[in-house]
Amino acid sequence: MIGEHVLAGFTPDVGGREALQLAREVVARTGGRLTVAAVHPPGRPAAAGEAHALLEQVAALLDDQPAEFVAHESRGVARGLSVLASRAGADVIVIGSPAGGARGRIAVGSTADHLLHSATEAVMLAPAGYERREELDRITVAYVRRPQCDEAVVRAAQVAAALGIPLRLLTLAVDGDEAERLRDDLALAIRLARGSSGLAAEAVEAELGEGDDIADALHDAGWSRAELLVCASSEDAAAHRVFLGENALKVLRAAPCPVAVLPRGYT
Repeated sequence: MIGEHVLAGFTPDVGGREALQLAREVVARTGGRLTVAAVHPPGRPAAAGEAHALLEQVAALLDDQPAEFVAHESRGVARGLSVLASRAGADVIVIGSPAGGARGRIAVGSTADHLLHSATEAVMLAPAGYERREELDRITVAYVRRPQCDEAVVRAAQVAAALGIPLRLLTLAVDGDEAERLRDDLALAIRLARGSSGLAAEAVEAELGEGDDIADALHDAGWSRAELLVCASSEDAAAHRVFLGENALKVLRAAPCPVAVLPRGYT
């Protein structure tokens, strides 16, 4: 299940604190383990010392919440987080948005860009200005009828059932897409979600967001105050790796909530 072991990539800025907040919420909801990592460049003892000092500050922020703290040496933050997640057995890497992005939206910096095109674990991103408001009350899956999205539906449905929250399957109709065909695809996805998870009929809904572009269609769908959007990787993704296609990247940038991107073949 997503969130059984969460790795939060911490940096000494607002985005790092927002990633930590989101990671804490995930493990609080799932009962999973939390590991907080600070990545530092190799061959620089001073940088290693700063990373350890930073993690000591994080420990103080967490109060009595159990967590593991790791200062990891790597030539790149994204590579370091991915390697560390693999070694630790984490199933999701959580990062924040870099400074300068629009509040309430996800900004894709260099670390996120690398993870979204190579990570072997799920990647979860917090939008700029993220703060806890309410407990997670719905999971939405961005759905297009293809095997990777069917995998995402099954995984998200199982999480929704375990957490006792509803699941929404969302398809975006943009610039003349055949709405009737898309609704037929959503009907099949509803059966898949219910059959794979045991969710009750009223706990699974489907929605078609329509608009002139992806951002407009996403806004048309409407969003709760405490929602998670789940996206599948592209068909171009290598097995067990994340690779976000062009349209999915547009969805991520326009989403008004945290987004989790699953690797191809996520188990």
